[in-house]
Amino acid sequence: MAARIDHAVVSGTFSLDGETFDVDNNIWVVGDDEECVVIDAPHDVDAIVEVVGDRTVRAIACTHAHDDHVRQALELRERTGAPILLHPEDKPLWDLTHPGVSWDGELTEGDTIEVAGTALTVLHTPGHAPGAVCFYSAELGCVFTGDTLFNGGPGATGRSFSDLPTLEASIAAKLFVLPEDTVVHTGHGEDTTIGAERSR
Repeated sequence: MAARIDHAVVSGTFSLDGETFDVDNNIWVVGDDEECVVIDAPHDVDAIVEVVGDRTVRAIACTHAHDDHVRQALELRERTGAPILLHPEDKPLWDLTHPGVSWDGELTEGDTIEVAGTALTVLHTPGHAPGAVCFYSAELGCVFTGDTLFNGGPGATGRSFSDLPTLEASIAAKLFVLPEDTVVHTGHGEDTTIGAERSR
């Protein structure tokens, strides 16, 4: 059975640098009826498990370690037995949310996560966070960008561990080289395409 993408939206908060904001996060689950990969673990673990259903979770793949993307990662690991995957350069952010507890596997540029006959290729895209990554599926014609690229432009860079020139360079080198009809599934908000964002 071909891989598909399942989606839900959950609400919660994002906290960094002493401030807290209300946010809505996308939940993305890639797989078939038997197995799947969960991209990020925001806010509500029950909502994530509802999207997963009775499938085997092969990995919890984190786009970055801001608390609104990894707060439920440990609980989701406990419930599913799936390993948490994160780029090691996001350790300082991970430690703010989960001090003294580690993730399971490290994501690096060019890695692939195999699920349901499709491959998610890891693109290291620092800027919004030092260890931010995107997951590109050529087979599905899409890229999961977390908070690196949104419908409307780059992610935020006004807080600790972020840098706008680095983010813009990442987007140009890693994302804008993808086919223009590649669908961009973001960490927050609506989908867009590489072509639409490149032309802004």
